[in-house]
Amino acid sequence: MKITPILTQLRGQCPGLANHVSVGVDLALLQGDSDLPTPSAHVLPLADLASSGRAQNLATQPIRERFEIVLVLDATDATKALDLLHDLRAELWRALVGFKPDSTYSAIVYDGGELVSINSSRLFYRLRFYAEFQLGRNLPSQPAESWHERELDALSSFTGMTVRVDAIDPADPNLQRPGPDGRVEMTFSGDVTP
Repeated sequence: MKITPILTQLRGQCPGLANHVSVGVDLALLQGDSDLPTPSAHVLPLADLASSGRAQNLATQPIRERFEIVLVLDATDATKALDLLHDLRAELWRALVGFKPDSTYSAIVYDGGELVSINSSRLFYRLRFYAEFQLGRNLPSQPAESWHERELDALSSFTGMTVRVDAIDPADPNLQRPGPDGRVEMTFSGDVTP
């Protein structure tokens, strides 16, 4: 998922972070940076978890896209830091749980959190979230999202059909019985108008 809608939502809905919201590249880098403002939130993409497709004639898959937010707090007073953590965690839930980052995604769901580390100066707390989307289009008018859909798009359009029926009976007595005799007894056609 694009990270910009998440950042925008957090900046607009979490006043306790004082607009200190950014993209985090790596937790170890965040922990090693002593110049990080406190409190601050850092959004990190985690993983895509794919499930098996449910359709037999389509190549579609539900995908769960996971991300985390690492809160960085001043821990010189551990009691204040833990109280602030409680308040900021609630702000993040209000900002993200139920928010749809894009029309193709489901609403964001909270997936749990944990204390990463705490020392005499910094507290790091990780909160995990996810949203789901479907790999594979819903309508033929949408662009192809998989190889199977590209193959289907390359097929010529179905415009109609002609059916010629060679009935088993009455069978020609000079030919093997039972079976069609090679004479077409009925023909019909149908045109499809898109």
